[in-house]
Amino acid sequence: MRYIKGLVLTGGLAAIAVLCMSFLHRPFYSDKYKIYFDEKLIKGKEDFLAKPVADPLSHSRPNVILILADDLGATDLSLYGNKTLTTPNIDRLGHEGVVFTEGYISSPVCSPSRAGLLTGRYQQRFGHEFQPNHRYLKNMAEYYGFKMLPRFRPLTPIKETDVPSTEDRLRQGLPPSEITLADMMKRYDYSTAIIGKWHLGAADFAKPCARGFDYQYGFYEAFTLYAPASNPDVVNTHIGRDFIDQHEWQTAEGRRGNCAILRNCCEEKEENKYLTDKLTDEAISYIDRSKNGPFFLYLPYNAPHAPLQAMKKYYAMFSNIKDPVKRTYAAMIKNLDDQVGRLLQHVDSLGLTDNTMIVFLSDNGGVSYNGTTDNAPFKGGKFTNFEGGIRVPFMMKWKGHIKPGTVYHEPVISLDIFATVARAVNMELPADRKYDGVDLVPFVNGTQAGPAHGALYWRSDFNKAIRKGEWKLIINEYDHTTLLYNIKEDKEEKHNLATLKPKVVEALSQDLADWEKELIKPLWPRVVNYVMKDEDGDKYIFAF
Repeated sequence: MRYIKGLVLTGGLAAIAVLCMSFLHRPFYSDKYKIYFDEKLIKGKEDFLAKPVADPLSHSRPNVILILADDLGATDLSLYGNKTLTTPNIDRLGHEGVVFTEGYISSPVCSPSRAGLLTGRYQQRFGHEFQPNHRYLKNMAEYYGFKMLPRFRPLTPIKETDVPSTEDRLRQGLPPSEITLADMMKRYDYSTAIIGKWHLGAADFAKPCARGFDYQYGFYEAFTLYAPASNPDVVNTHIGRDFIDQHEWQTAEGRRGNCAILRNCCEEKEENKYLTDKLTDEAISYIDRSKNGPFFLYLPYNAPHAPLQAMKKYYAMFSNIKDPVKRTYAAMIKNLDDQVGRLLQHVDSLGLTDNTMIVFLSDNGGVSYNGTTDNAPFKGGKFTNFEGGIRVPFMMKWKGHIKPGTVYHEPVISLDIFATVARAVNMELPADRKYDGVDLVPFVNGTQAGPAHGALYWRSDFNKAIRKGEWKLIINEYDHTTLLYNIKEDKEEKHNLATLKPKVVEALSQDLADWEKELIKPLWPRVVNYVMKDEDGDKYIFAF
């Protein structure tokens, strides 16, 4: 009898084990996130771009160079207060044009930010709310492993068993309904080029060569290597046990897949030269070919985004910095500054400066979680709706149109670049979609009174924020947190006034709700949350 009971017990345990294993390893899948694009807007885009321009030569058309840094913090430049290094070349753009002291980006993370930048529209209007994801959790075993193992922190997985099919995952990217700034420029007989990081999808409809760019050189992924790790002239700096850094090094190794360097979206290039320098070479070559213009050059450098690699000659400049992570980061920024200087000198040498608008900004705030920067005095960094995540260095130069040495202190946003360029070229905008930016030139020059915007908005799933006048409201619907700051008096976001100013919270919440009525649901789901702890030990969760 005891033997039989043992068999029954063993069998029962085995059955439970089988059931547990079945539960843990049952594949996640659902057609819930099948991607459907807006066919009406796609047709509207096609009709608009095919419509002839009345007289494209009736208006003076400046060349436009849009330079985008990657993960460069709001205070990483000497013009914005950095005492560790000097960035005279990038600073020059501000000295010879306008510096925006309250320049914002439309998302605290790369891809959605770029989607807004190139369309002039809040990216939530067309569902590009999150990063495109190459990989989702496969089953509950992966979920619990991700959740419990310390190596994945500060990321934590979301418990989502409905994940897209491989087909739909590969369709994540800038929707074909959207009109890019390059599309618009081509309509006005501009030559167009993107040289650098794309990060708006790798499906055929999303590739830059299908989005208005005549010439492309760069890569599709969020990151790649600056040079082969074996390059003897390069310092490779790994960030300890940081999972994100480990993932980036492993994915970028060999520059395969979306990390590959491509020319014209098809020709894979083997490059040994340090990438920041090589991108500048390509930019200069493109300008030489297009100098009889007009041309639009979109130059999204990947510096100083990880993986951290610096040329030894720049690394040697910062021997006073003992932390190798911070030292490499400083070296990468210094290299970037020199390359921007080389580009500006070339534009000068060709006599193009008088008829070229040049814009510089970053795609989001600095990465505070990995120790490269801290965005001080601002709170938070990349992934967050605190000032450190969404406030960026932002400057614009346009000789004869913007007075040198101008400083503009009201809030502006990256979406304004589309509108500013459109007005400079005298572009017609389609009537079937809403644009969210404004032409900044009259505000900068003082010919138009008042702030450029009544309010600015952010949303990433349960994280929402609004900046209106001196007030900034941050709402987290996941942990039911409400934060209210007077940014004019408290740019560090240290003093939450939500309980003291309930009427302000109510009014701003209503403004946010009204804005959200104009948006659509995200076209694809997220994978993780980012958990941030501030200097006081308070914990905040952000959708990523």
